[in-house]
Amino acid sequence: MKLHELSSPSGAIRERKRVGRGNGSGHGTYSGRGIKGEKARTAPHIHPYFEGGQLPLSRRLPHKRGFVNIRRIEYEVVNVADLARMPVGAPITAETLAAAGLISDPDAPVKVLGDGDLTVPVHVRVHRLSQSAKDKITAAGGSFEEMWPKPATDAPTGESKKEG
Repeated sequence: MKLHELSSPSGAIRERKRVGRGNGSGHGTYSGRGIKGEKARTAPHIHPYFEGGQLPLSRRLPHKRGFVNIRRIEYEVVNVADLARMPVGAPITAETLAAAGLISDPDAPVKVLGDGDLTVPVHVRVHRLSQSAKDKITAAGGSFEEMWPKPATDAPTGESKKEG
């Protein structure tokens, strides 16, 4: 068989629909466009989101709600149980955690959380530690150093100062 011998299956090729050629053709008078309306005109300009006057879906859905804190700090999180797998004696920093594969970005701030148990003493130097992580590290005989300590805040005592 050769390419010039191939033919399309029967019914695959149709004649184009010739509209507006009289009612005897079956496509006369309104030429398949119905009666009046915007879509019966020569150039209908209907947008894809138009729903016939109903409030469009794009306006019905909630949009830009809530609050986004632009000063939020995204920490790389490491648990106390992960610190037990680190080599003993060497200080644990963001670089050593990245080398061990516990965090993905060595330049990102690191926070140690207190999930799990710790039996070996470790020296941790990261940006932040949770209170439970601090307790577990000191209980195991280790030490920690926070690179970003929380600022000291003066808690209100509830007493008002009156002059006079």
